[in-house]
Amino acid sequence: MFAPILVFFLIFKYYPMLGLVIAFKNYRFTDGIWGSEWIGLDMFKLIVHTSQLLDIVWNTFLLSGLSIVAGFPAPIILALLLNEVRRAWYKRTIQTFIYLPHFLNWVIIGGIVITLFSQSNGPINLWLDRLFGYTFPFLYNETSWVAIFVGSGIWKEAGWGAIIYLAALSSIDQSLYEAAGIDGANKWQQITRITLPGILPTVFIMLILKIGQLMEVGFDQVYVLQNNAVAKTAEVISTFMYKIGIQQAQFSLATAMGLFEGLVGLVLVVTANTIARRFGHGLW
Repeated sequence: MFAPILVFFLIFKYYPMLGLVIAFKNYRFTDGIWGSEWIGLDMFKLIVHTSQLLDIVWNTFLLSGLSIVAGFPAPIILALLLNEVRRAWYKRTIQTFIYLPHFLNWVIIGGIVITLFSQSNGPINLWLDRLFGYTFPFLYNETSWVAIFVGSGIWKEAGWGAIIYLAALSSIDQSLYEAAGIDGANKWQQITRITLPGILPTVFIMLILKIGQLMEVGFDQVYVLQNNAVAKTAEVISTFMYKIGIQQAQFSLATAMGLFEGLVGLVLVVTANTIARRFGHGLW
């Protein structure tokens, strides 16, 4: 039964990785992958010694790190709140509304965000103008742009991420809550002493996976929301690879950046798992 899955991964996941050899070559269409000149680690040296590329790596770490710090607790909190709702119809209604953004494309979400925060005719700036007599360039100020980037990501994915924690919550023995109630534990004590420890293994697994994606800022979200005014902060590895790889045909440099991104992600996953194993909650 596992054979078709294994074949799928071998053909569509591992076989294409042979193309990573482009990162070590001066790739040209006319010479092909194997006929192009071998240049070794030149592309990686270019990444390390070019200030612009280091800034792009830093932007990737910054945006992804802030998304994890601010966004990782959001689905846990949502799951805990939903778990306390006792009216089934109300719970289903809330779940529908918070799950819905996940199914919308980032082009749609980006359009909504840009419309809301537009300086010329956005509703938020219209209110600011009426109340205080001025508008604010939310999308053209680096600090506010980062806040909007992180906030829109949380709004889109927090509800969907809560599904995993709700499943973990359903596996907790309800008799523990009954015993705690008899012993006089209030709701907060039940959450801190029973609920959170009960979902802790799931939290650790999800955190390890998130840390592994620290270098993978979503291309769609950044590309839709970025503009020239915030390019110094909004340019990340994924958008840089698109611009130099697809638009400028610098395939070797783009591949080197992608390989660098993957290797850093691997190191982060292994490190996070090693730390988690010390607490008895490792992924492997």
